[in-house]
Amino acid sequence: MTSITAIRVHDVRFPTSLTMDGSDAMNKDGDYSAAYVVIETDEPGLSGYGFTFTIGRGNDLCVEAARQRGIPLIGRRVRDVVGDLGGTYRELASDSQLRWLGPEKGVVHLALAAVMNAVWDLAARRAGKPLWRLLADMTPEELVDVADLRYLSDALTRDEALEMLAEMEPTRKRRIAELELRGGYPCYTTSAGWLGYSDDKLRRLLQEAVDEGYRHVKLKVGADIDDDVRRLRIAREVIGWDAALMIDANQVWDVPEAIEWIGRLAEFKPMWIEEPTSPDDVLGHAAIRKAVAPIGVATGEHGMNRVLFKQMFQAEAIDYCQLDSARLASINEILAVYLMAKKFGVPVCPHAGGVGLCELVQHLSIFDYVAISGTLENRVTEYVDHLHEHFVDPCIIRNGNYVLPNAPGYSAEMFEESVREYSFPNGSHWVSSAAIEGLALEASVH
Repeated sequence: MTSITAIRVHDVRFPTSLTMDGSDAMNKDGDYSAAYVVIETDEPGLSGYGFTFTIGRGNDLCVEAARQRGIPLIGRRVRDVVGDLGGTYRELASDSQLRWLGPEKGVVHLALAAVMNAVWDLAARRAGKPLWRLLADMTPEELVDVADLRYLSDALTRDEALEMLAEMEPTRKRRIAELELRGGYPCYTTSAGWLGYSDDKLRRLLQEAVDEGYRHVKLKVGADIDDDVRRLRIAREVIGWDAALMIDANQVWDVPEAIEWIGRLAEFKPMWIEEPTSPDDVLGHAAIRKAVAPIGVATGEHGMNRVLFKQMFQAEAIDYCQLDSARLASINEILAVYLMAKKFGVPVCPHAGGVGLCELVQHLSIFDYVAISGTLENRVTEYVDHLHEHFVDPCIIRNGNYVLPNAPGYSAEMFEESVREYSFPNGSHWVSSAAIEGLALEASVH
């Protein structure tokens, strides 16, 4: 009988701060990082891979928390763990001593996401299916059984969730065929718009995006209003006025400041303003949304749990839900948010600005269209063109679409060579970087 033999967790960090990839008004020098979990079994060739995303310092805290989260799985039969994905989630989530450190937020919740992402990957690999297909083949009852609906009954009941899923079940195969026919799920690019890029690089990358078929692009804003005006003007010159332009402030403004700043940028007709203020400020988002309409308000990459999303929906605070695949506690909690979004009529456009997140969210968006929302209207999923070469089954983009993945799993496995090279602080990249910095420091002293 196949059993789980070990949980390995790696502190993997990539030096994206050197090229300003990922730079924005709040996070100026992030090193894209992952607390990378490997669930090992005694069956040759069968493992599970998952991670949560950070931007450098503190990733080691997530690594240790993920190790603690994963310890109860060691020695378990794989059949039991993946045969009851709701029960496995509830058991790990109910560790009261770890939960006290959250609850359901912060490092311990990121760690639960990493471990459960690996569990879901293991389940899909064992079934021989890509994750989106594993989910699409589950019955409404099975899906509701794994969804974490705790604390949500005032917004979404189990019966309502079952009814929504049952309504879409008979036409799932048709929508899979439609996605295959259109070439995949639509995406937008953020890769051109990082705040630390020069105007020349911005212009060049925007033109490349247009040439590659993107009809939606996003730029970072919020550091300097005159810079924002200049950069958005460049964007409109390159992409035209028929393409959609989104802007992202990464939480940098207070509410009145956000309203004033967005008013200055309204001439460029942005489709949405993303993270205009603190991610926890439900009423602040509602006030901004009311003031800046018809510009939409989007947020969610720092949405700490499903309860915060419930409040966002109830307060009519957002136009676009941007849940994160590695901040919410994996599929179990993500399903609950998707179901609430369906009930409240809010399109879900997942966040994917980070290492490996594009690989994960393609599965989520495809499943959403197939089994929950049933529509592509006002839906487009983020794509960033960074670090995909480190993944065994990287996402594929063609003509502004995520091509449907077909390899078994959640597309989360990294190459072992990449893990060895970028493990912090003893991976070959970081050891050589430290040596170079040491030589430079010695030279400056002498």
